[in-house]
Amino acid sequence: MMMTWHEFATEAPELATAVRARFEAATHHVLATLRAGGAPRVSGTEVQYKDPDLWLGSMSGAVKARDLQRDGRFALHAHPGDPDGGSMLEHGDAKLSGVAVEEGEDAKRAAFQEGEVPHAFRLLLTEAVLTSVEDDQLVIRSWRAGAGTSEVRRT
Repeated sequence: MMMTWHEFATEAPELATAVRARFEAATHHVLATLRAGGAPRVSGTEVQYKDPDLWLGSMSGAVKARDLQRDGRFALHAHPGDPDGGSMLEHGDAKLSGVAVEEGEDAKRAAFQEGEVPHAFRLLLTEAVLTSVEDDQLVIRSWRAGAGTSEVRRT
């Protein structure tokens, strides 16, 4: 089962708000795709929220676009670094996974300015995870499409 960003945000609003804040805190993020042989590949990327969806754009001929066209499964990690050298875990470390679906010209124009990106992928979500440190505990909040949310605390 896969859901749009909006469906996820409706089902788990507090988690979606925190995850979105992590993705909006920086411009560049880390995308994991699958190479033709099945090995993972990581690339830098940017994402864009345009309700009801989360979008990823790509330049023409980029290996990440070719990977996603062949096999849309992805994992996306919000920018893990902190420009001030502090810990990002105080605000949470966010990750998403799911399937990227390349959309045609009409959808691309609705999500991006015309001509801005040759490839536009709508990100359908299967999982969202936010890991943070609270009161000296590692807190892992997660959501899975069709299974709802859960929380694990570790000391």
